[in-house]
Formats: sequence, C-alpha cells, structure tokens
Amino acid sequence: MKRGLIFALLCCACVGALGRQASVERIRTWAGPDHTRVVFDLSQPVEYRLFTLDNPSRAVLDIQSTALSEDLLESAEPVGVLEGIRGAVRNGNDLRMVFDLAQAARLKSFLVKPNNTYGNRLVVDFEKPQGLREPVKTLAQQPRELVVAIDAGHGGGDPGAIGQHGTFEKTITLAIAQKLAELISTRSNMRAVLTRKGDYYVGLRERTRLARQARADLFISIHADSIGDGRAQGASVYVLSRNGASTEAARLLAQRENSADRIGGVSLDGKDDVVATVLVDLSRAATIESSTHLAQSMLAVLNDVGELHKSSVERAGFAVLKSLDMPSVLVESAFISNPREELRLRSSRFQWKLARALARGVGDYIEEFMPGRRIMVSAHEYVVRRGDTLSAIAQEHNVSVKQLRKLNDLNGDLLAIGSRLVIP
Repeated sequence: MKRGLIFALLCCACVGALGRQASVERIRTWAGPDHTRVVFDLSQPVEYRLFTLDNPSRAVLDIQSTALSEDLLESAEPVGVLEGIRGAVRNGNDLRMVFDLAQAARLKSFLVKPNNTYGNRLVVDFEKPQGLREPVKTLAQQPRELVVAIDAGHGGGDPGAIGQHGTFEKTITLAIAQKLAELISTRSNMRAVLTRKGDYYVGLRERTRLARQARADLFISIHADSIGDGRAQGASVYVLSRNGASTEAARLLAQRENSADRIGGVSLDGKDDVVATVLVDLSRAATIESSTHLAQSMLAVLNDVGELHKSSVERAGFAVLKSLDMPSVLVESAFISNPREELRLRSSRFQWKLARALARGVGDYIEEFMPGRRIMVSAHEYVVRRGDTLSAIAQEHNVSVKQLRKLNDLNGDLLAIGSRLVIP
C-alpha cells in the first residue's frame, strides 16, 4: 500500500511537470551575410511547428503551451531579412510568432539542450536562397593581390570562453580581427577578407569555404585561450596536426569530384587510388610545412608583445585548419581565463599591439618565403628620422594625421627616432 501511494504521487508529479507551461525568457537575433538567426531562450523543452506564407513573405512559428511577455516581444530586434516580429496567444495556451520577411528565405530550425552558458533554446535560421548570396571579390578581379583570410573565432550564439569579468571571447576575437584586417589592407597589393564581420555564427567548415571562395593565400584564425587554472598566460600559435591532415586527406579522396580546388587545381576525378593518394600527400605535406613557417614568424613577433605560453609551434586537429590548399594557423592571443590577461584583451591599445605584431609576422613570412612579394610589405613602413613631425609625414604620404594616429596607436604628436610607422 505504501509503494502504491508513492507511485501515485510520482505519477501526479510527472503529469504536473508535463502540463506546466513553458515561458520564453529571452529572444536574441543576429544577421550574417547569408542568414539571419533568431534564438528563443526557454524555461523548458517545447514542441513547435514552423512554416511559411506568401504575399507578403512571412514565416510562422507555433510553440505549444508557451507564454511570452509583451515587454520581451517589444525588445526583439528585427535584423537582416526580418522586417518585423509579432506574437500572439493561440488556442488559449500556445504562442504564435509571425516574422515579416523582406524577401523569401529558406527556413531551418532545431532545439538545443542546456549547456554551461545557456538553458533550453529553440533556434530558427532564415537563409538567403543560393542565388541571392552577395558575391565575394576574388583574385580574378585583381590578380596580383595577396589575400589574407582573417577568421574571428566564435560569434552569435557561440560566445566562446567567458572571462571572470564577463568578457566574451567572440567580442575580443572580432575586435582583433578587424584591426588586423585594417592593417593588412593598408599594404600595397594585399587584401584582407573577414570570415565574419559582426556578431553572428559561422560554421567551422563555412569559415574555410569563405576563405577559399575569396581565393585566400593565407588563413589566420584568432582566438583567446581558456583553461581552469587562472594563472595560465601567454600566446600560442597552432597548425594542423598530421593526424588531422590525414583525416582531411581521406575525406578529399572520398569526394574526388569536388576536390580540384583543394589541391592546386588538380582534379582527383578519374585518378586511380595510388595517383590520387600521392597528389593529396604532396599537397598536405607542403601546406603543413608552409603553415609551420607562418606560425614561427608569428611566434617571433608575439614574443615582443607579451608572454608566450609555448615558445614552439603547437599542433592540433582544429577544424578551421584543415584546408590543404593554403597555409593556415590558429592564434591563441592570450588567456581570457586569466583575469589580468582578460583586462589586457579588453584594451583597444593591446588589441592594436597584437594586430600590429600579427601583421608584422605575415610580412616576415612573405619576405622570407614569398620573396617575389617583398615590396608589398616594406614599401609602407616608414622609419622616423631626426626632425620628423607627424604632420609632415602625413603630408608627405598624402594621408591624414588621424589615420596615422589610429593605425600606429599614437595619442599625441611625439615620435621616437628609429620607430616604424605603418603608412596607409
């Protein structure tokens, strides 16, 4: 009888839990070049239905047994393809969300289980149809440019590591990436391409695809390290481990017809197993060697900015490093889990120091391993001489004093003899 009573109480508890109405605790929106994302933070898992309507273009999301406050609805920001976001009660207990669209979009949706940062989530993606994607400039338009792809780690619903002062890794990586891109683009016949330009999510494979679409010659992924020990400090630079390269090589061999742009323009289609394996192995070895040289050049200059966590190049199987057609490195700029380094990472001055060091590392690599491009690096650095003034240097190179101050992190007009200035 006692067991029966306990069972009955448990059944009642379960029925009560299942019948409890969920609530939307937050609505987050992001817009990227190819898609717009809406994330609903929920108090518990839900069941839902998503569909589209035409004339005008709308998307309708029905969430069963869920409540949404009016204030929260008003705070939801329409971005990207979204022109408006509306909500209403349906069937007395359900929630209906209507998204007014600027143009037709492909819909994707999925539920995400809780993690250390967020609870239950419902994610809705509005993707631009393939034919509506904005074109990416390629080397075919400017054949002599050297293109550097700069990848700001994480973004959107993926904040990356979070420091003790609440700093998001995604915010730091984007700030450094933007500064590095600005420095790279000041150099003659060089162009920087960002894999993300704002706070939105980009898949790991998509990052390398964007770099390849832009015909990038180099790929640099920016991150901020994190570990349980808050005392860990310093920068590290990673290249792809040979195990990771082997995995990518096997994937290419399994998709021969799509691999021509991955191994120097040579198609694997129609090649027998031996020839195809030799071609991929040659590409893999050359790319890893070039990546290691680039990483060594960056370590050498990062040593001037602050502590190095590791003085030698690290190797790992990071997905963004798995291209076999361009030298690729991943830079852990500092430890965001170290409170002192977290504060440095938040500083614009330190971000510029890191960006200038990385730009110098790229220049050193080009000068040593791509000597035909040497003029591109040295032509736009100016060594300060006795009697120089900032205004005179700006006038001589037809740039503004404001530009010189920003690119070289100068607060005033004082210049040290022998110092180097980046000239746009």
